[in-house]
Amino acid sequence: MGVRPTQKTVRAEGHVPVMYDVVLAQLALKPGDHVIDGTLGGAGHALGMLQATAPDGRLLGLDSDPKAIARARERLAPFRQRVVLVQSSFRTLETVVCTQHFPSADGVLLDLGLSSYQLAAPERGFSFVKDGPLDMRFDPDQGQTAADLVNQLSEEELAEILYRYGEERKSRRIARAIVAAGPLETTLELADVIARAVGGSQRRSGRRTRRLHPATRSFQALRIAVNDELGALEAVLPQAVGALRPGGRIVVISFHSLEDRVVKRFFRREAKDCICPPEQPVCNCQHQPTLRVITRRPLRPDELEVAQNPRARSARLRVAERL
Repeated sequence: MGVRPTQKTVRAEGHVPVMYDVVLAQLALKPGDHVIDGTLGGAGHALGMLQATAPDGRLLGLDSDPKAIARARERLAPFRQRVVLVQSSFRTLETVVCTQHFPSADGVLLDLGLSSYQLAAPERGFSFVKDGPLDMRFDPDQGQTAADLVNQLSEEELAEILYRYGEERKSRRIARAIVAAGPLETTLELADVIARAVGGSQRRSGRRTRRLHPATRSFQALRIAVNDELGALEAVLPQAVGALRPGGRIVVISFHSLEDRVVKRFFRREAKDCICPPEQPVCNCQHQPTLRVITRRPLRPDELEVAQNPRARSARLRVAERL
């Protein structure tokens, strides 16, 4: 299949997979290996994994977004029988592996970020750069939309979502403004209501680190709620470990502290002999460690990558190996 594509060539094709070289290095794939990409997106990582496992390694790819599956099918068409693509949330990973009779994997990748295609499509409702319907669903045929949430939830329920999933300190003020504004149907309508309620730019740790649109945290919170992203992440992690062969690696890229905290705690728990409460004098949990943590602290993109792809700036990559 030729030389493995570099991040530069992948960028030239219109998609920039985050921490591309780091992902491939940490997965440490070999020819003939089997790998699972639980979040296909633009299939940039998948392309590199198929190159690394040539000539006969196989890839199982999942994505909730039917358009992502269609793009991946076209992009990965040259690999033919080496690729199995399934439209499904990664929270069903164990079922998909069983139904597809996919063997124990040498690597599993979970890239939890939105793809550039999703952000650039106004009709998906993920961004307020351009006006579009308040949707935000990864699978546009399943579940409630963001419009359903902002127009049906009470002020208290909205405030809880904004605070819990967006870590928005002004959640009550924003929720009050949303409810008072009446039915909201588009991204710019919602962003305008939030901006007028909050005003100015937000700060982090008491210092202005960069200008942040006042609606950024609220849009993140609504997207997480619409897709139950944290629930899906908690569900997939043990399934991903179960899908790995001994010595296989799981790589997870998160983009905010809530996701990273879930991954960190899971890895640490699964690397322990005992998970009994600290105050319990005698261990009776009979827990056996399943993982060896490779990255004690998350790996971050370097300055060059952030300069070339600003969306990578908040990426945190963690790696663990199946015992």
